[in-house]
Amino acid sequence: MLRHLRVTNFAILSDVTLELGPGLGVLTGETGAGKSLIVEAVNLLRGGRASADIPRAGAPEATVEAIVEVPADLRERVRGVLAAAGLPLAADDAAEVDLGAEVVIRRVILRGGKSRTYVNGALTTAGRLAELGAWLIDLAGQHQHQGLVDARRHRDILDAFAGDAALPAEMAAAWEELGGIDAQIAALGGDDRQRAERADFVRFQKDELDAARLEPGEDERLVAERTRLSATEELRVGSRAAVAALDGGDGDSGALDGLAHAARELDKLVRLDATLDPLARQLAEARVIADDATAGLRRYADRVEGDPERLAWIDDRLEQLRRLRRKHGGGDLLERLAALTAELDQLTHRDAHLESLTAARAQALGRCQRAAAALTDSRRRAGTKLAREVGKALAELGMASARLEVRIAPAALGPHGADDVEVLLGANKGEELKPLAKVASGGELSRIMLAMKLALRRADEVATYVFDEVDAGIGGATAHAVGALIRAVADHRQVLCVTHLPQIAAYADAHYHVEKIETGGRTETLVKRLGSTARKDELARMLGGSTTARAKAHAAELLDSARRPRAQA
Repeated sequence: MLRHLRVTNFAILSDVTLELGPGLGVLTGETGAGKSLIVEAVNLLRGGRASADIPRAGAPEATVEAIVEVPADLRERVRGVLAAAGLPLAADDAAEVDLGAEVVIRRVILRGGKSRTYVNGALTTAGRLAELGAWLIDLAGQHQHQGLVDARRHRDILDAFAGDAALPAEMAAAWEELGGIDAQIAALGGDDRQRAERADFVRFQKDELDAARLEPGEDERLVAERTRLSATEELRVGSRAAVAALDGGDGDSGALDGLAHAARELDKLVRLDATLDPLARQLAEARVIADDATAGLRRYADRVEGDPERLAWIDDRLEQLRRLRRKHGGGDLLERLAALTAELDQLTHRDAHLESLTAARAQALGRCQRAAAALTDSRRRAGTKLAREVGKALAELGMASARLEVRIAPAALGPHGADDVEVLLGANKGEELKPLAKVASGGELSRIMLAMKLALRRADEVATYVFDEVDAGIGGATAHAVGALIRAVADHRQVLCVTHLPQIAAYADAHYHVEKIETGGRTETLVKRLGSTARKDELARMLGGSTTARAKAHAAELLDSARRPRAQA
């Protein structure tokens, strides 16, 4: 959800900041106050185009910044979009442990229409932002509509509405299996001459590696042995010096003599203080250990000797392994040998492999077809249910004549099944069904989107819904119905709604008043979150243009009426 929004030098929005929360937030105010400018700013956060003249007069650029909190059920998808675009999973200063739980977006619009786009502090394109923004913000308004009108998303939305995630997953897995078998069959292709030539080449490479008599971990062992043989004299001198330090040399006493002397002295003291006994035992153990180490070092020093022939052989062997590794792609030679062996087996026993793969493909294709058929059945049932639920909501919104249909048409078998899915709607009685993007505009489209979102509120994967002018052309009981339905949607996703109707504004969790003022010879917009008293005054103004006692009483009734259905829900 949109948690923080700041808009600066954006037309008459000099510097506007909104701290937003879950549920329903409404924006109200006089016509021309700047409400739709806020919606336009939000649209930029989802990759929308910027007007060339949007920067405030005298300012070189306009800026829109936002912090978007991603719902838990969308984070995996958002992380995938960010990763695919090469964008950071979190802002540099983010304290979030769960990467993808928060996205920071910034759009800078230069005078003339050019813009710069940043996501989590990294520069990107508006197109990349649009891919991400489609999962963060969905907007339906007087002049723009996104999200649900995109027919490319209808299949996924319908599957989510059906509520059986196992079916699409089973279809995708079956298709992946089929694709893997097809790739193996393709690898066996070509004519007999090409296969024979390839077999000869693979056999040559395999024989070369076989002749090398490769051993696991051979490189590491040879490098260690070479290091030792190259330092024979240093090892001999050093080990003898260590023996001399322990055992003494040239008449000097060594460390062993010192330990023996210390042990004798401590034995005398133990008779006077028994608490020294543990230390005496430790010293005795140290003498034994030092004696053993001295003997071992003496034996090592006596047998250390060089082996120039062995050293030369190791150098030759390491060079041979390096040459083979370069020739065979730089990877592990034993893994390469195993791959060549497997490929040669396939080439020399092609007919048997092809027969086995053909049988496996028939089984995999059968699984794909059964999974696709199950998906088609699920989609038909879900489509009928969706049409029924949207039709019911449209009737409550004063569009009883509107008719929605989920059209499921046969398509080529693929990872998503064998269906093309598109939601069509006839906005008025007698009209033919059309794609959602072409059936209506303005407030009518917003109400259609509202009915869709109500039905899909648990399945539509978008963090925030924005409605602009959803109240166009309605009033009375329909306005109450619109408010109640928006409230129902806001119980599952954040909703930001621009409205002129008090019946809708009464349902809000947060009410923001947008006001245009003149200051210092300039016009600018102020946005203020209203407290309970100011909210009642604003509803009274919206009801009758004044804040009389009767208007305030009516406003109080609206607020009470808006609360009752929610408490009973």
